[in-house]
Amino acid sequence: MSDLMRVGSNVQAMMALRQLDSINSRIGQVQYRLSTGKRINSAQDDTGSYAVGNALEARLVGLKQAMKNVGNAQNILNIAQGGYQAQMAIMQDIKAKVSQASDSSIGDDQRIAVANQVDALLAELDDIQNQTKWNGISLLDGNANYTFQVGADPNDTLSVSFIESNSGAIGVPPQDISNLDLTSTASASIAMAIIDDAIDGLAGSIQDVGNYLVRLGHKEENLNVAITQSTGAHSRIMDADFAEEQMELMKLQILQQTGLSALTQANAAPQAVLSLFQ
Repeated sequence: MSDLMRVGSNVQAMMALRQLDSINSRIGQVQYRLSTGKRINSAQDDTGSYAVGNALEARLVGLKQAMKNVGNAQNILNIAQGGYQAQMAIMQDIKAKVSQASDSSIGDDQRIAVANQVDALLAELDDIQNQTKWNGISLLDGNANYTFQVGADPNDTLSVSFIESNSGAIGVPPQDISNLDLTSTASASIAMAIIDDAIDGLAGSIQDVGNYLVRLGHKEENLNVAITQSTGAHSRIMDADFAEEQMELMKLQILQQTGLSALTQANAAPQAVLSLFQ
């Protein structure tokens, strides 16, 4: 005998209801994806992809912070470079004054005046060192050492140090130009050689900063590429395809309507049993 003739349990209606509940659940899931824009909103959606997506997201966070770190590093290096370059301009002026003092055509009084000018320039040289700071920390006193995190991995670092550049120790090796003797042409000639060495050393420090900036420029470019590629990979795994989800939603809505119709018919079917009593 057909289950249609048994009214104690309407199996057809139960099956239709179960299918309708499943469809409603799937509709809710699709609507949630459309509202969040994410294909995977929890681990139960896709356990493997959820783990991979979170790993990619963690790497993205590290890469984006590394990009900010590179920007900070560039700012620090630019400040140091500006300080060195300002000191270089002063050193060139000092070189000119010392060259003047080494010339026998000037007298002692003029040589004293030149020495006073050099002392004033040396004081300004020291002021630049004291004023060249980042976050309250002097950069050119020989104690500024930085290790910048410039990537998402622990070993992606760049170590930077700055050479001391005051009148007592400038250049590599350090030259003490704080008490130059300009009292005679002979002593001024010796002072000129010291200034030349100091200028060469300071130029090397500026070159080192420039090399660091070049490296940071390449790291910034590489980080941009890595961020773009990682974002694309993360999106392909985690983000919803709106066209696909909308198509799925339309299909499920049609099934929902047919399911409701089937449930209505299944609920009405047992009424046919009444005809047996007529």
